[in-house]
Amino acid sequence: MCSDKKYDLAIIGGGPAGYSAALYAARANLDVIVFEQGMPGGQIATTDIIDNYPGIPNISGSGLGDAMRSHAEDAGAHTEYAMVTKILEHGGFTIDTSAGPFESRALIMATGATPRPGGFDREDEYRGRGISYCATCDGMFYRGKQVFVIGGGNSAVEEALYLSKIADQVTMVVRRDKFRASPGLVSKLMEAGNISIRFNTSIVAVSGNQLLTSITFNDNISNDRYIEEMPEGSFGVFVFTGMNPVTDLVDGMVEFGIDGGVLTDENMATRTPGLYCAGDMRSKSLRQVITAASDGAIAAMSAYRYLDQSA
Repeated sequence: MCSDKKYDLAIIGGGPAGYSAALYAARANLDVIVFEQGMPGGQIATTDIIDNYPGIPNISGSGLGDAMRSHAEDAGAHTEYAMVTKILEHGGFTIDTSAGPFESRALIMATGATPRPGGFDREDEYRGRGISYCATCDGMFYRGKQVFVIGGGNSAVEEALYLSKIADQVTMVVRRDKFRASPGLVSKLMEAGNISIRFNTSIVAVSGNQLLTSITFNDNISNDRYIEEMPEGSFGVFVFTGMNPVTDLVDGMVEFGIDGGVLTDENMATRTPGLYCAGDMRSKSLRQVITAASDGAIAAMSAYRYLDQSA
């Protein structure tokens, strides 16, 4: 389908990668549009505090996301709040959205990643009824209660620290014998007075009525299982075990790595001419705000060179 909404560059995803790309593209005098279906900032919009973005310590995720959006728009980028449903490649790109079709000569995908499930029994059944993946979103429901945090990486520790300011007791459930999180974060965790840690432990099942009433744990050394029962509604489980790249829109146009992310070259280019991927949807070892922003800048300049050469 043809559209009269035509741009040099379309960017799908309004997180750090997307708006970094939009800023650089707009400053290169490209006519650029960003598609975002939720809040500016993407995944970081659900993060309470970001303190490892250079030069901007202790800023909220939503605050940083909105600042990135504003900066890109001030440079000339346009934001369309719409859901992208399909992409067609035909030498350029047709982008079908909830706001109608759009056309672009080049495309940057910056759709990020979504929280990975914990993989225990009845997890889906109690999602939103005691199981959560966002401390900022749902932490308020557990004020003065007990929470269990699954995971041992940076995100799990950061969210446990956030929850420790709300919940009465935070218990971290770490399947290995040590954290994967950075030493600085672990030091902060150890200083908290209401956080306990269960190493070599996994949650294998939950149960309940309308809300959770019990958790089944597994000792990963002895393989023994034990059940802890608590009053209904008195506790919750927060899962922070990693992220799954969001790549369904470009399936068939790209190659994938072992982590499910899109494979690109150092210029963020994929095997499809004019299509670039940036940020957490890429196959990569470190998914952070700063690496996403860096990817976006590189992708924008690569798209600029591609468009310049094909003009």
